[in-house]
Amino acid sequence: MAQIIYTHTDEAPMLATHSFLPMVEAFASQAGVEIQTRDISLAGRIIATFADYLSPEQQVADSLTELGELAKTPEANIVKLPNISASVPQLKAVIAELKAQGYDLPDYPDDPSGDVETDVRARYDKIKGSAVNPVLREGNSDRRAPLSVKNYAKKHPHSMGAWSSESKTNVATMGQDDFRSNEKSVTMPAADTLTIRFVAENGATKVLKDKIAVLEGEVVDGTVLHAAELDEFLAAQVVRAKEEGILFSAHLKATMMKVSDPIIFGHVVRAYFSELFEVYGKQLAAAGLNGNNGLAAILAGLDELPEDVREGVKELIEKGYQDGPALAMVDSDKGITNLHVPSDVIVDASMPAMIRTSGQMWNAAGESQDTLAVIPDSSYAGVYQAVIEDCRANGAYDPSTMGDVPNVGLMAQKAEEYGSHDKTFELDANGHVQIVDSKGSVLMEHQVFPGDIWRACQAKDLPIRNWVELAVERARDSQTPAVFWLDEARAHDAELIKKVKTYLADLDTEGLVIEIMSPVDATKYSIERIRRGEDTISVTGNVLRDYNTDLFPILELGTSAKMLSVVPLLAGGGLFETGAGGSAPKHVQQLVSENHLRWDSLGEFLALAVSFEKLAKQDENPQAKILGVTLDAATGTFLDQNRSPLRKVGQLDNRGSHYWLVRYWAQELATQTEDTALAAAFAPVAKELAQQEETILSELNGAQGVAVELGGYYHPDEDKVAAAMRPSATLNAIIDGFKK
Repeated sequence: MAQIIYTHTDEAPMLATHSFLPMVEAFASQAGVEIQTRDISLAGRIIATFADYLSPEQQVADSLTELGELAKTPEANIVKLPNISASVPQLKAVIAELKAQGYDLPDYPDDPSGDVETDVRARYDKIKGSAVNPVLREGNSDRRAPLSVKNYAKKHPHSMGAWSSESKTNVATMGQDDFRSNEKSVTMPAADTLTIRFVAENGATKVLKDKIAVLEGEVVDGTVLHAAELDEFLAAQVVRAKEEGILFSAHLKATMMKVSDPIIFGHVVRAYFSELFEVYGKQLAAAGLNGNNGLAAILAGLDELPEDVREGVKELIEKGYQDGPALAMVDSDKGITNLHVPSDVIVDASMPAMIRTSGQMWNAAGESQDTLAVIPDSSYAGVYQAVIEDCRANGAYDPSTMGDVPNVGLMAQKAEEYGSHDKTFELDANGHVQIVDSKGSVLMEHQVFPGDIWRACQAKDLPIRNWVELAVERARDSQTPAVFWLDEARAHDAELIKKVKTYLADLDTEGLVIEIMSPVDATKYSIERIRRGEDTISVTGNVLRDYNTDLFPILELGTSAKMLSVVPLLAGGGLFETGAGGSAPKHVQQLVSENHLRWDSLGEFLALAVSFEKLAKQDENPQAKILGVTLDAATGTFLDQNRSPLRKVGQLDNRGSHYWLVRYWAQELATQTEDTALAAAFAPVAKELAQQEETILSELNGAQGVAVELGGYYHPDEDKVAAAMRPSATLNAIIDGFKK
């Protein structure tokens, strides 16, 4: 039987799966398609990683590794839902929850000592941050808004804040002494094994990373961000925000760039609360409270400090608030600032949200205010500044008329995994970091000083070639200009431009508009076309893929969760992603308190439809294709009838939206004429779903308004979640009785 692998993940997407997946399984069974699940949740990955600490009945399979291998085969067909990219505070919270449930896991060691703690820390560090996506993404990214979604956004435009020409909102970035300006890059002339080493001023050498396998044609980069200059820059921005009377905010990627960006976040915290760290920095550091995990971690750790230090720290935190610029807030009501938790403010989601809201963020009084958005590294900060300047000059974008910016992103085989892995280091001495080949020749070298962050990354030739081919294919299919967002003045991009030009010459591009522009110029070009209602494909590297597939969808559609995200795997299989999960925590909180889940599963519907169509080609299963085509049609009806979840308790929520989707899907299947057997099978269920509408909706909506106990946040009780997410006995009976 043909198989689709459905991932079990975290938070709101996981809850929604408990409602929707039984429906998918029942419908798929009619076409001989089996749906299997694999647990790649944060809790599941921790349990799998530390199997040797657990009892046999607690141990689980390493599903992520299994799926990573499957992704390298032609048979792969994986529907991947959003998962947590964990910061250290989140990681510690999961560990605490699992331990309370009886899992004898080791604590996360902040400062490991000895072989055991070093091993534990290394295992946890492989789990934190964006650990899932690099394993599964054995292909490049094709993300776009389906026509039905785009048309809906035009018919029902979401709210956009008005922009003032007097807006003081801007992006602040270093522009020098940062990753972009210090980058060096080389294309490997032959396969080799590289070593990263630190050479101290006295000539002593320390290996930072060895046995780095590289292939012929692979692009290898190295760069450094200088800590002293970072601190000088951040101090100036604190003063600037205060002088201009605007909010101070920091926008980083402490999840994807799980090594570098928490360190940079710590620098931001220390810059804002400079007096606090001048007076108590040593005591805080000794207690592991250096700011890298945010202000919330410092406040939570105060009990570990002597009383006089504890009180002094509290006083200087309050003084920091009073003396410094007003801080942008994550939650004004709860006093959670932009600097509380590194994973609370992720640049690719936070910057578009700010731009959409008049270029403003929330202050402590719960009012919106102009903001200085601090993005230290200048690699892509100019993209957001260009959009801000355009809005300041021309006003907000109009979702009812604006064009589209789909994306083709380079990400296969861990391309451009900046600052997130075992080739990123915080240096503690003066010297030089070098990348050397197997003969000992130095490929590149950077002078470093204590506190500097040095990083390297790789991009293999095969993914780059495939990326160029995919861009040309999309440009031809859509008859849309495609722009490679590459800056010839940046070392890495200069190497990519050489390859892009070579591979374009091998392809049929007649009649197509294919351009290469710097990210800033590409932004200006694309937003000029947006305002004319014209579409432009952005062809980008991995990080800009992440940024652009939030920036433009949030402006165009109101959310990035409604994007169709297809990863054509290099081996021939398919990975189908279901949108972003940044709002998932708030949705879980509402479900627990009110039994109302406003998570929108639209991305899941879109991904599943193309997954069925891919399966139909792989297994020559025409019924699977019909499932996909009818699901897509049902999704169009779903949008036209406005069946997406609403915000307030008592209104339609995620579970009710699933009822409507599956009802429309059954109707499409019952009335299609390509397969009479399928039509006959679905006719009775379509009729029953329609006839039982009043009872089903009454049962679904009637369950709302009361608190729900799930038995855990990161690792909830399966039975409790199933009961919460399938509260309609009538609907359950129809679905469960239909499954073959």
